[in-house]
Amino acid sequence: MSALAVEAIDISKRFGARWAISRLSFSLAQGRSLLLTGHNGSGKTTLLRIISTAAFPTAGTLKVLGFDSKKERDSLRPSVALVSHASFHYEDLTAAQNLLLSAKFLGVKDPASSVKELLERMGLSSRADSAVRQFSAGMRKRLAIARLLMKAPKVALLDEPFGELDPAGSLQMEQLIRDLQAQGTSVVLATHLIEQGLSLTQERLHLEGGRKVSPT
Repeated sequence: MSALAVEAIDISKRFGARWAISRLSFSLAQGRSLLLTGHNGSGKTTLLRIISTAAFPTAGTLKVLGFDSKKERDSLRPSVALVSHASFHYEDLTAAQNLLLSAKFLGVKDPASSVKELLERMGLSSRADSAVRQFSAGMRKRLAIARLLMKAPKVALLDEPFGELDPAGSLQMEQLIRDLQAQGTSVVLATHLIEQGLSLTQERLHLEGGRKVSPT
């Protein structure tokens, strides 16, 4: 397996006539964490989607854990997880049912115990049997993190993970990010909360117009 968690080689991504990512190159070693910064529209979310294999670069090469993100997508996907603005939960199922489906899909041993443990860890035990459509945005975010933890990825991609969280939830999120790093997971964190992000990561990539620039 590659010593690099992420290796982008001159990647670009175009939507129609607009280039969301333009000739971007960077690398991140396994076990290291990266803070991704930039204004809205700078390309942060697009880059996270490309790393997660939810999208492919228009040009260039992206390798994640040594796998070509396009040619070896199926081999890569079990090792990468993205928590984004969209939660992708089944709205009419309960929190427990959503996690149970994920556990069975991932082949988790003793899925019922894993679901119970994760709901407790994320402070959702009291709402385990509530339909997700009744959840607040912050609760949906916590359930998405529980699903990520269920997957135990080698690369975790977090797009504005502190959004919609109250102060207690933000502190919990900080600890979860530290726990992921302690387990050897590489974390790519996109956030507008730069000081908070810097305290949780070792490296920084700042984007403007889809290009890598030095932060001001």
